[in-house]
Amino acid sequence: MNHLTYEELYVGQSAAFTREVTAEMMQQFRAVSGDNNPLHVSSDFARDHGFSDRVVYGMLTASLYSCLAGEHLPGEHCLLQCVHSDFLHPVFIGDTLRVEGKITEKNDSVRQIIVKAAIRNQDGKKVSKARIEAGVL
Repeated sequence: MNHLTYEELYVGQSAAFTREVTAEMMQQFRAVSGDNNPLHVSSDFARDHGFSDRVVYGMLTASLYSCLAGEHLPGEHCLLQCVHSDFLHPVFIGDTLRVEGKITEKNDSVRQIIVKAAIRNQDGKKVSKARIEAGVL
């Protein structure tokens, strides 16, 4: 976890990490969210609708933006204020996702950073993009 202060952060600073999506993550997300949509829980349903297998919950994928902000950019001093996320392509169990972000703005009057972020799969395909607003304690 980064321990960066607001003063140590700068426009252009970046961070990234990777995470593999597992069946266990899908089970845990289902338990927490209560989302039982068959697209996420039934391989047969997903295949019948043109997908290769169950589609990972979009919000599970987007939750990695919370890790980006809370662990990496800015890190422990983060107060997540807003995440605007777009889902561009489906994610599947077994995909390895690279989450990357770059600070594009610093707002000194409110001690806030704006991070442009994206998630790419193991083939380099951008599956999600986001704008993250985070206060820095």
